[in-house]
Amino acid sequence: MNILYTTNDIFCAKVGASICSIFENNKEMGEITVYIIGQAISDANKTHFQELADTYHRTITIVDLGDLKTFFPFDFDTLGWNPVVLARLVLDKLLPSDVDRILYLDGDTVTLRPVSDLYHTAMSDKVLCGCIEATVSQNRREELGMKHLPYINSGMLLINLKKWREEHWGDTIISYYQEHGGKLFAPDQDAINGALKENIGYLPPKYNFYNIYWFYPYKFLKKRMGDAYYYSKEVFDESLEHPTIIHYLGEERPWRKGNHHKFRKDYQHYLQLTPWKDDPEEEGWQLYFFCWDIFNFLMKPFPTLRFRIIDGLIPAFMKWRKRQLQKSKK
Repeated sequence: MNILYTTNDIFCAKVGASICSIFENNKEMGEITVYIIGQAISDANKTHFQELADTYHRTITIVDLGDLKTFFPFDFDTLGWNPVVLARLVLDKLLPSDVDRILYLDGDTVTLRPVSDLYHTAMSDKVLCGCIEATVSQNRREELGMKHLPYINSGMLLINLKKWREEHWGDTIISYYQEHGGKLFAPDQDAINGALKENIGYLPPKYNFYNIYWFYPYKFLKKRMGDAYYYSKEVFDESLEHPTIIHYLGEERPWRKGNHHKFRKDYQHYLQLTPWKDDPEEEGWQLYFFCWDIFNFLMKPFPTLRFRIIDGLIPAFMKWRKRQLQKSKK
């Protein structure tokens, strides 16, 4: 089984916890090779990754991303997202040529159960498979030419890398990004969705389970996307009961002090099994989470109003995130 992450040096502890959760919950798997496409990863963190691999008798290979301009010879603006997110668009150019299938995971995930069934999912003629993100705005779907198609979240992707290479889908995705001025709201995610469209397969939400599933009921999500929301109520409920991969999407993350994420203890559990077990919590979030908890309590009976408020705040938040990213580079 091949697993892929992308990260910069700052996020290594979170990636370490995620990798540990894969190793812990897939001990029956014969071989597991983890690839990390990294940007400026320190020697100390490289050593920690090797220690983690040795503990579980697995393989972790770090691939240096290098200069993104090598792959994107045009101006681009990631709009507040760390540029390392673009690495998943060029994985065909960075991974060994004998890797035919790979499971990509964001670093802010933990795995609670075996993923063998996921990894061996029949992909038919699809380039990749992912989980539908029902809360993406209708305007964004229309801008990407996906008015009647589901839009997937790229935090978990099962990729037919052999097909990706043979049919040059990486080049198609990069061209799509360039045609949109190197400026998409969610750079990698929008580019993948917009370029691949019907070449994407859909997996149950238990494989990319995040906070919308306790903020919004099934009827609300189904109404938002209509026939494009392929999940049945049975699949939705089964995912609620038995999520496999938890994605800490949004700002309520388990490494931030004061958070009340439902799966925060799972992250903490796996972190404690890694060389990063003493990684400190991020300070300065207590007031944010106090307000966030009140907001969620008040909005629970009103999912439509909640969605409209959140959707309206996202652009302002992304501008703030962009400023923070620029400050961190100085």
